[in-house]
Amino acid sequence: MVKEPRPGRVKTRLGRDIGMVPAARWFRHQTQALLRRMRDPRWDIVLAVAQDRDGMISRVWPKDLAKRPQGRGDLGDRMRRMLRQSPPGPVCVIGADIPGIERHHIAEAFAALGDHDTVFGPAPDGGYWLVGLKRTASVPPTLFEGVRWSSEHALADSKATVPGHRIAQVATLQDVDTVADLP
Repeated sequence: MVKEPRPGRVKTRLGRDIGMVPAARWFRHQTQALLRRMRDPRWDIVLAVAQDRDGMISRVWPKDLAKRPQGRGDLGDRMRRMLRQSPPGPVCVIGADIPGIERHHIAEAFAALGDHDTVFGPAPDGGYWLVGLKRTASVPPTLFEGVRWSSEHALADSKATVPGHRIAQVATLQDVDTVADLP
């Protein structure tokens, strides 16, 4: 899940600490580095792009990667839409603001979906950097309903929206929201 890296539109909490232009620049470089690291023949990368119109035609994104608009709604609405639009089989959604993501983290998440229905990659702040579904059945209609986003409750709330699912967790990784989170 990515946003076009425009000042004032991405990493605004970080931007309050270091300025909106440097925050957008950090996000642009972070996203480009992440996309280079994530290329792997074991999976397909699809960019779920926010700021749909401008973001979809942005020259920032590699031309060879498929893109889908995230659409409207809160983070849960947009992630649920991406998961529903994915073909049957295992699928993982990650954020682009986690500098520590490596290919082995993604491989572990897909492996966990072998005997679990859902997988999460927690973040230290109570949120998460990855959510994945086995996708052998339809996406639960209650997925992400009532989640308190941008809070220490986001992971626990999200887990509660998949009752009856066997849930796995993979590595805890730090996302970047403020200057204190920068590596």
